[in-house]
Amino acid sequence: MTTGDTAYSGPAYPAPHEVEHWPVGDRRALAAVALQFAVNGALFASFVPRLPEIRDQIDIGTDALGVLLSVSSAAGLIGSATVSRLIRRLGTRLTIVACASAISGFLALVGVATVWPLVLLGLAGMAMFDVYVDVAMNMQGSWLSARRHRPVMNRLHGLWSLGAAVGGVAASWVAEAGVDLRTHLVVAAVVLLAMAAVLSASLLPVDEHPEPPGDAGPERAARARPGMGRPEFFMAGFFAVVVEAAAVGWAAFRLTDDFETRAGFAAVAYVAVTAGMTVGRFAGDSIAYRIGAGRLLRSSTLLAGAGLAAATLVPSRSVVIAGFAAAGLGVATMIPKLYDDAAKMPGRAGSGLGALTAGVRAAALAVPVFVGVLAETALSVGVAIALVALPAAAGFLWVTRHLPA
Repeated sequence: MTTGDTAYSGPAYPAPHEVEHWPVGDRRALAAVALQFAVNGALFASFVPRLPEIRDQIDIGTDALGVLLSVSSAAGLIGSATVSRLIRRLGTRLTIVACASAISGFLALVGVATVWPLVLLGLAGMAMFDVYVDVAMNMQGSWLSARRHRPVMNRLHGLWSLGAAVGGVAASWVAEAGVDLRTHLVVAAVVLLAMAAVLSASLLPVDEHPEPPGDAGPERAARARPGMGRPEFFMAGFFAVVVEAAAVGWAAFRLTDDFETRAGFAAVAYVAVTAGMTVGRFAGDSIAYRIGAGRLLRSSTLLAGAGLAAATLVPSRSVVIAGFAAAGLGVATMIPKLYDDAAKMPGRAGSGLGALTAGVRAAALAVPVFVGVLAETALSVGVAIALVALPAAAGFLWVTRHLPA
């Protein structure tokens, strides 16, 4: 993403009767990428419900576990800084297969580790290699979306959310059935490793390369420079995830702390956000086809801001739940649109997505601190969320004002 005339202009979506026949190989590749999104979501959800057991297995406290999770998440920033170089060397298909296999190995390490340094290594390895898989599969998804002439990126991210939900439910069921932690995570790692090997044959074998600015004509080349747009992608990713994480991570606290509801009822706010996101992502591509992706992004951002304002500032439980549902619908299409545009940014392969994922992970580290500190003051949780999320929504709208439609 750049500003003014240097902004990437993606292919316009044609009318249905203009859509060309889609090759079988591309259909298989899209199915493989879609399954990879779901598998990636399921992989990370497979251990989250068992974090209390992981904590007990390495004999540390909850506070120490929180530190391990935060420190390991920082490894994702290393991945963001090196992903472009790795993809240039390996290509997206090999990157997906090799790094998904590595994530499976680190997942198994988390399952068998009995000391905290090994758990930290496993979690950090998963966080870093996830960036590589994340960027590579989004690049393939973006290319296939353009080839198909119909948007698919929202649905791909919806499949990630669905995979995460299924993986979390499966992990909870396995734990309830009495399967020990080590067996569960090792078996999950082996299954996911096998799936990565199966998918490799159907992924796109050859990468596409966005047109460099110098090939876009002498007038445009004079105004453009290689790699332009990375700071904007960093900021857009940061703002988007601040809005999303503030809603998803703190929705239940808004009801428990500000309205003194029981935990079971407070969970409804979390469900409202996640359900809104899932519905929005599966419906987003059809809406983008009809009104344009840029218009959808701006409308979604305004909806997210309005929903969060209602959920955090209006003293009504029903409004809180409805507001979080609206916020979920709004934030659903923000990240997929960014990934699609970052994948098309001219210059080094993956450089736009590397900047975007760096912003995403920086926000994921910052939001718990910002909201948590504010909520511990005389402010309510709702006001704390609003002070963090609403300026971020405005910042996102400002940064993305030149994204292509």
